[in-house]
Amino acid sequence: MTTIAIVGAGPGLGAAVARRFGREGFDIALISRSRQHVDQLAADLRQDGLNARGFAADVRDPKALTAALDAATTDLGPIEVVQYSPVPHKDFMKPVLETTPADLHGPVEFSVFGPMTAVAQVLPDMRAQGRGTLLFVNGGSAVRPHPERAGTSIAFAAESAYARMLHDSLAGDGIHVAQLIVPGAIQPGDPHTDPAVLADTLWALHQDRGEFRHYASPMEG
Repeated sequence: MTTIAIVGAGPGLGAAVARRFGREGFDIALISRSRQHVDQLAADLRQDGLNARGFAADVRDPKALTAALDAATTDLGPIEVVQYSPVPHKDFMKPVLETTPADLHGPVEFSVFGPMTAVAQVLPDMRAQGRGTLLFVNGGSAVRPHPERAGTSIAFAAESAYARMLHDSLAGDGIHVAQLIVPGAIQPGDPHTDPAVLADTLWALHQDRGEFRHYASPMEG
């Protein structure tokens, strides 16, 4: 068996991705800040016949995130796929003219230090296995900065640069890195951004191992 770790797992996209990869035989490690939340999601998935476990960690706490991924590896086996998709905090989205250097600490911890911590933990096993996939899910401000959401725009741009460098540096090791940009909100029932549709897209990115950046729907404007 092989394992996917979903960092920032929730009842929408995270649950849909868990079910999509679970149907393909993956064990599922769900990582979220709330122990109660993630345990309930894991229990729901187990009722559907999937092997899912919950692990509590705040992505802004490197020790907690490292420990959660280590525990997931111990309980479920080496992690082949990591999806990094936690939802940014609302206080990361101040207008640019109201944003101070101190306001950037949280977004950068969330969108840069968090994924770097996760990658550092799983990469040795991926290299040892000669395969792996790192999936980054971001909003449209990752590629088109929004002046009303300065912290997230700056941090997402940095996360994108980091992920792109990983894509170029790890291809020779059999490790694929891809970014999915979701402009606007994830909307159940939408033909492009319904969670199940996005889960199918992420499965295709894992399987096809092509270009780095992909869009769930066209960027407007």
